[in-house]
Amino acid sequence: MTRLRFLMAALLPAACRAASGPGRFVGVWNLVSCEGQNPSGEVSYPYGKKPVGRITYDSHGRMSAQLMDTGRKPFSREDRRAASGEEIRQAYLGYQAYYGAYDVDESRNTVIHHVQAAMIPNWVGTDLQRTYEFKGDKLILVAAQVDGSKNRVVWQRAPK
Repeated sequence: MTRLRFLMAALLPAACRAASGPGRFVGVWNLVSCEGQNPSGEVSYPYGKKPVGRITYDSHGRMSAQLMDTGRKPFSREDRRAASGEEIRQAYLGYQAYYGAYDVDESRNTVIHHVQAAMIPNWVGTDLQRTYEFKGDKLILVAAQVDGSKNRVVWQRAPK
C-alpha cells in the first residue's frame, strides 16, 4: 500500500477505520507471547515465557515496539557504566526496541516497519516485514527469517 493510500485511510473517522484496513492497527497493544521456531521445528522464547512489551501504531503511519524478558537480572551496581560485560550482554539480549514508520499491504496481509532507530544497529534504515492476522482483540505478527526460522509475536489490544 502506498503511503498516500495509508494516509487517506487514516483521515477517515475512527468508526469507519476500526472494522477493517490499516486503521485496525491503530492503538496500543500489549505483548502476550513471543516464540521463535527454527527450521527443524524447535521452539524458543527469545524474551522468556512471560515477556512484557508494547507496540504502538498511530494514525499518522508511525510505530514503536519494545519487548522485554521479565527474567532479566539487575546490574550488580546502580551505575550502568560500571556493569560487567556479561551483565550488559544479558541485559541487551533480553530487550528489544525500535521505532519508525509503517505501511500495511492488505492484499498480502503484511505490515512493514520502516526502522528509523533501533537497539540493533543493523536494523536502522531497513524494512522489517511481518505477516499479520487479527483474532478478536489480538494481533499476531510473524517474521520469517532468511534461514527459514520464524518469530511469532502475539499482541493484545490494550484497554483504553
